[in-house]
Amino acid sequence: MTTPTKPHRAELLMPAGSLSKLKTAILYGADAVYAGTPDLSLRTQSSFTLEELSEGVRFAHARGKRIYLTLNLFTHNRDIEKLPQFVETVRKVGPDGLIVSDPGVFHYLKENAPELELHVSTQANACSWLTVKSWQAQGASLCVMAREVSFAELVEIREKCPDIKLEAFVHGAMCMTYSGRCLLSNFLAERGANQGNCAQSCRWNYKVLARTKDGLDVEITPDNKDDYDFFLEEQYRPGELMKIEEDERGSYIMNAKDLCLMPKLDDYLALGIDSLKIEGRNKSEYYAAMTARAYRHAIDAWYDDPKNWKPDVYLRELYTLQSRGYSLGFHEGRLTNLAHNYDRTDTVGGWLYAGAITQWDGDDMIFLIRNPLRAGCVLEFLSPGRMEPVRLRLYAFENAKTGEVTEKVAPGQGRSIRISASVFHNEEGEDLKTLLPVMSVARMETELSEDRQTLLEGNLVSLDMESGLRSSSEDRPTVKGRAHVGKAPTLGLDSCCGLGCNGCLMFWNDPKYEKARETLKTRKIGEML
Repeated sequence: MTTPTKPHRAELLMPAGSLSKLKTAILYGADAVYAGTPDLSLRTQSSFTLEELSEGVRFAHARGKRIYLTLNLFTHNRDIEKLPQFVETVRKVGPDGLIVSDPGVFHYLKENAPELELHVSTQANACSWLTVKSWQAQGASLCVMAREVSFAELVEIREKCPDIKLEAFVHGAMCMTYSGRCLLSNFLAERGANQGNCAQSCRWNYKVLARTKDGLDVEITPDNKDDYDFFLEEQYRPGELMKIEEDERGSYIMNAKDLCLMPKLDDYLALGIDSLKIEGRNKSEYYAAMTARAYRHAIDAWYDDPKNWKPDVYLRELYTLQSRGYSLGFHEGRLTNLAHNYDRTDTVGGWLYAGAITQWDGDDMIFLIRNPLRAGCVLEFLSPGRMEPVRLRLYAFENAKTGEVTEKVAPGQGRSIRISASVFHNEEGEDLKTLLPVMSVARMETELSEDRQTLLEGNLVSLDMESGLRSSSEDRPTVKGRAHVGKAPTLGLDSCCGLGCNGCLMFWNDPKYEKARETLKTRKIGEML
């Protein structure tokens, strides 16, 4: 592949699950952000109000950045009556585009709001140049490619579709099925994945149970598991027995690792992909800062010197995040055994979110605590403008409100500490404020058990193997046994929170929520019960 002499500048598109995450993503280098409304997107847990969305748009535009709103659910009849009000609301908010998946909604917007730029969501499952051309002919200005598209297919799509913008996911959670078109959540928890309320059933722990002919259940336990063997036999391959295995942590056969295309980022930039998208609207401000910072610096470094670009330094930053392990996803065309974490579903990383700067009070930093701090801990403040962190060891903590000094401090109730700029030895006060503006985040290293350290190392090795940096799975560490303690999923009618999630079948059908349904009709777009 030849590198363009005047490379097209790719957009770094970050998720914004709240106003603070939006601002953090932009501070750390996002060119654009995407946000969902609570009732007509695939994020029913969006914490934006209409006023906050408007503020977010003003914040982004004042800094020359773009913001897109998602309208990417698959509509039921009850949703259609909201569309006129939604269009009126969107015109007031003034985003730079709408992300749509439903063809009916797309044509409604083209007819009733022709001035709005329309992007086709990944939920529409565009996997071929023919589909992209079809959306282009209908008036789409950008098409988000399905996660299942391989890089080789993307090359052909770019060649045959040069006049429409293309967007590809490069980082974030992966779905074990087809870009979110999943029925597991509906079947197991009555939560509609395609209506924005996926229960992530693919990440639950499943036991192997046996039942005798007379109805007696046999639970497979550590004490009796060696007495049985269980196999699957596929209809057209008789005799090929596929063993079902489970250890003390359970079995997570559908648990996809997180996508990370940093090792292949140069390929996407050289191809001229218009937008590089990161998933994670439900993640923290720390996640927004870390991913935006790593990809911002990586993208800029490639444009500065594409021939000598290497991903190593940026990968090291991403490795510090809590993750399920990383995978190249469908980059090579199909998932391998390395793309799923069959052992467990919990995330692991060597660093924790320590907190964020909420204010500069003269030469004092007001630092909001996110994890417990103890005397002697080292904070690494992450500057938006450079990769090298600003390190500081603290031996005491001054409460920002009361002035009380203690040797340890815990998060909660907006608890903040006051840190004087004078304790930073290598930076002057004014320089420090420029280097670490309000909303800058900090991390701290955490002590991992042997089990979790082995798990973390195994996750990192697997990405090296997928990227071709390791040739044998023999180097992959094994996880030593320790009982997994996971968060139990909520099931049945009692799990409905009554907030009117449009993917919650209990809310829309159970008589007990009839009054709430009537109340919801009187609320404005984006207003929660």
